[in-house]
Amino acid sequence: MPKTVCLALTGASGMPYGLRLLECLLAAGVRVQLLYSQAAQVVAKQEMALDLPSRPAEAKAALLGRFPVPPDRLEVYGREEWFAPVASGSNPPDAMVVCPCSMGTLAAIAQGLSDNLIERAADVAIKERRKLVLVPRETPLSAIHLENMLRLAQAGAVILPPNPGFYHHPRGVEDLVDFVVARILDQLAVPHELMQRWGEAGA
Repeated sequence: MPKTVCLALTGASGMPYGLRLLECLLAAGVRVQLLYSQAAQVVAKQEMALDLPSRPAEAKAALLGRFPVPPDRLEVYGREEWFAPVASGSNPPDAMVVCPCSMGTLAAIAQGLSDNLIERAADVAIKERRKLVLVPRETPLSAIHLENMLRLAQAGAVILPPNPGFYHHPRGVEDLVDFVVARILDQLAVPHELMQRWGEAGA
């Protein structure tokens, strides 16, 4: 199980996935390094009525109020905080997840642009051969989107679209969210009990 995971929230629809993943990582005892874009703040407000303050310290306090864990388990970094550990290959996290991942962020990572801390952290994860999971939320997908995903998959990233299954008979939106979050946690080797696995009794 990874000790440290960098979680980036970007401006695609699907913020419930990102916040539920954050909750599960913290509950599992993982240290989370959280990054989020300005567009993610808009989406969080629109989809979850959640105010993500622009100041990292204020955002950390708000999230710790929502998810009560020891303060040292969550670090929040600004978009241009280039001295953050995730900005350097000398101190990378064990894994990184971009959830939800906008097509703009995916394209920037595919081209190695590193124009902000999210893009740089993903670039570091790829070059240091750390697990990088991208959760792109878009439909339909253009040839450009698919080419960028193929480029990233060939570089070692995991492309994990938030496509929930229905064999577990979901009873509501929360079950659909948990299905996707469970798949992300599996990629990170983080134990969970969000749902029964295929072939288990009752599955």
